[in-house]
Amino acid sequence: MDKKLIRERAELYGVESLMNWEIVSLLTNIKIEVLNQFKCINELRDKVAILEITDLQKQKLKAVFDISIRISKEDIGIKNIITNPADVAKLLKEEMRHLKKEEFRIVLLDTKNQIINIKTISIGSLNSSIVHPREVFKDAILASSASVILVHNHPSGNSSPSSEDINITKRLMKSGELLGISVLDHIIIGNDYFSLKEQQII
Repeated sequence: MDKKLIRERAELYGVESLMNWEIVSLLTNIKIEVLNQFKCINELRDKVAILEITDLQKQKLKAVFDISIRISKEDIGIKNIITNPADVAKLLKEEMRHLKKEEFRIVLLDTKNQIINIKTISIGSLNSSIVHPREVFKDAILASSASVILVHNHPSGNSSPSSEDINITKRLMKSGELLGISVLDHIIIGNDYFSLKEQQII
């Protein structure tokens, strides 16, 4: 569809009348024919680097993805209370599932389970030497957190925990007990998410 026609439809019927690819095309100047080769937004996100478009169009496309992540964070921020693993997954999944390396983060919570902050502790394959209790709980202590939720991603897309993931979690739970800071859960993000608490592993 020609960009002029997309603009006319938006003016006549509102932006809400446009299809996803029409909105992306309107914002980035990428032709609909280029976008139509992808099944969904997430597939497009994974293939940005190989698209035959200008550097400026790639920047605009990445900006579209980034603002959608920020909006989703604001939506959670309005509620600002974590009641279950799905709340954490909603907050971080879209951002973390596309990371090329493993990242280990902690969600800092107050006594009412309201989010104080989210901190990245390490980047790279998880092991007990990288995810050290000192690094994990330093920010939690400074923020006077009552509890934390551990979060990391599996770039493979498989969110099932490894034995190392489980061992690290148990080690951090023991450290948290000594400090008076509860480790409520460890959530692993892949194509879906896996909660060690929900699956009764911890």
